[in-house]
Amino acid sequence: MILSEIDHIAIAVNDLEAAISYYQAAFGATIHHREIVESDGVEEALIKVAESYIQLTSATNEDSPIAKFLEKRGEGLHHIGYRVDDCAAALQAMINAGARPIDQTPRPGSRGTTVAFIHPKGSFGTLIELVQE
Repeated sequence: MILSEIDHIAIAVNDLEAAISYYQAAFGATIHHREIVESDGVEEALIKVAESYIQLTSATNEDSPIAKFLEKRGEGLHHIGYRVDDCAAALQAMINAGARPIDQTPRPGSRGTTVAFIHPKGSFGTLIELVQE
C-alpha cells in the first residue's frame, strides 16, 4: 500500500479569517500551522485532527488555482492530500495506473513537505495531492 494515511482535506474559502473564526467557534479548533505558499498563490491554515489536518485555503492572487476554483465552483472541498513515504514513487505508480499528473515531478510543498498533484479527470473527479513529510 503506497498510501500511509490521509494527510489533509483542503477546503477552499473566500475569507480565511472568517473560516478560522468559524472553526474555532464551532469546534474549539486551534491553528496548528499557517503559511503563505507564494508559488501556488495560496494562504493556508492547518487545523490538526488526530494525525491529519483540515486545510483551510484561500487565494493570495487572482491567478492562483484556488482563485479559479472559487470563481468557478464557490467555497468547499478542494482536494484530498494522501500521505506517502516516497512522493516520486507514488506519483509514478499513479501515472502507471492511468492517472493524469498535474505535476510531472514532485516539488516543495508547505510545512517542508514534498508534493505532487493528480488531476481530477484521471482520478474519478477528485483532485489528489500526494504528500511526503
